[in-house]
Amino acid sequence: MLLLIAAACVTVGLRGHQTGLAAPIASQFTPPSVAGSSPTTAAATGVTVPAPSPAAPAVLAAPVSLRVPAIDVSVSLSKLGLNPDGTVQVPTDFQEPGWFRLGPSPGEVGSAVILGHVDSYQGPAVFFRIGSLQAGDQVEVNLADGAVAHFKVDTVATYLKDQFPAEQVYASKGFAALQLVTCGGEFDYDTRHYLSNVVAYTRLVSITPAGG
Repeated sequence: MLLLIAAACVTVGLRGHQTGLAAPIASQFTPPSVAGSSPTTAAATGVTVPAPSPAAPAVLAAPVSLRVPAIDVSVSLSKLGLNPDGTVQVPTDFQEPGWFRLGPSPGEVGSAVILGHVDSYQGPAVFFRIGSLQAGDQVEVNLADGAVAHFKVDTVATYLKDQFPAEQVYASKGFAALQLVTCGGEFDYDTRHYLSNVVAYTRLVSITPAGG
């Protein structure tokens, strides 16, 4: 099932907006290709494959909020599905990221994915500082039943959009992973889009039960 989702997500895209700041900015994912994927920059050499996470429950409640203390992010989450053309839906609020609801909930075995904008014509958006995360930084996801899933950043990588590793980001790795995805890299003033995507790879550390 997750591999089918990953294949559908080859055309994943955040389509943002851009208007008039002195230095134009925008947020947009363009259709990536799994073939020949390789990071142009990364927090480590290549993208490390995290060690297996502690055993996670088979099914968890949907995520409702995200907290990333290192970059001062503490926000609610929307839910994202697929557009008719197979691309991932876009968060409608530039300050609120969205969970890809056709994948696992954060903390379940598999690759949960949360997407957010990097900026807009109004300035920095919710994932503006994703690229500055470092290995060991903490990520917390509050679930609808009151439980909290705790993750740790393993690495952050930047990919050219035509080299986006959709399968690596969306397919199950056999443990509980969470990827945070946004745009970054060089800005193309002609197309008014960023040329790359930034992905923060994290793994589950623990789950605090509701009321725990």
